[in-house]
Amino acid sequence: MSKIERALATDRAIALIEQLKAKHGPLMFHQSGGCCDGSQPMCFELGEFKTGDSDVCLGKVHDCPFWMGRDQFEYWKHTELTLDVIEGRGSSFSLEIPLGLRFIIRSRVFTDQEMQQLAQMEESQY
Repeated sequence: MSKIERALATDRAIALIEQLKAKHGPLMFHQSGGCCDGSQPMCFELGEFKTGDSDVCLGKVHDCPFWMGRDQFEYWKHTELTLDVIEGRGSSFSLEIPLGLRFIIRSRVFTDQEMQQLAQMEESQY
């Protein structure tokens, strides 16, 4: 059984992550819950955004932890998220904004089979 990932990245997102890592060092993402520029992924230097019990780590995207608020995760838990990049400035504090780019999320709903595999993987973690 292949591992089901909750968060993935396009080649364009990976290239931008590499560019940002070269300038800022290790990174992290947090899926914004709707403040500032709507609901978008925010990129920070690792540890710059404080996470806690109200956050869920969905995994890593190109070696960067990807977090989401627990309440928001309840709405998105059936969804595979793919980090992508588009041109245009958002009005957030995310590291890519000064470059005239912004990270976005593309999503798709997991199949029933993938949901069963996720449940088995999560059970085996305990």
